[in-house]
Amino acid sequence: MDKQSQKLKERNLKNQQWVKNSTDKRGYIVGSILATIIALSPYLFYLHESVPSSQHWDTFLFSYNSRSWGDANLAMWILTGKLLPLLFLVIWFFTCRHWWYHAILVPITMYTFQIFSFFNDELNYLDQFQLLYLVPIMAIIVPSIYLIRAKIFNKINYADKSMEELEAEFMIKPKTLWGKIKQYF
Repeated sequence: MDKQSQKLKERNLKNQQWVKNSTDKRGYIVGSILATIIALSPYLFYLHESVPSSQHWDTFLFSYNSRSWGDANLAMWILTGKLLPLLFLVIWFFTCRHWWYHAILVPITMYTFQIFSFFNDELNYLDQFQLLYLVPIMAIIVPSIYLIRAKIFNKINYADKSMEELEAEFMIKPKTLWGKIKQYF
């Protein structure tokens, strides 16, 4: 019996090491992809320069008619000016390890709303009245952040822990990207 339990412990230790090594490799791969996207961001921003300065733009994938914008190049310049900050905010949201990272949802929602309203040709002004649409989201996020902050400072007053230890205590760490997305819905 003793040999079997020893073999079982050794096998469990090997499995734990394998899991740790595979998650480390996955973290390096994901980190490399994110670093590459961030490093390529100036090139992504200047993609609009390859768009013609005419109202209609045909590619082998799609056809775009910039009715209200008048110029497809201008429309794509405005769109990349909205998409890239949204991309950076989403990356920041999923990689942030601070207790206040839910506050990043407010500008993410704002840029998402602006991108959806960009494709609505009936709007005369793109960034008008967006604050009214953000109020319900802010009504949920701001009080929840305040409550988390209050809990942290309450524990600071009654405990001998550092701020980093308290942040680690409140941190939710899902393992997968789907797990990170699923925790908000």
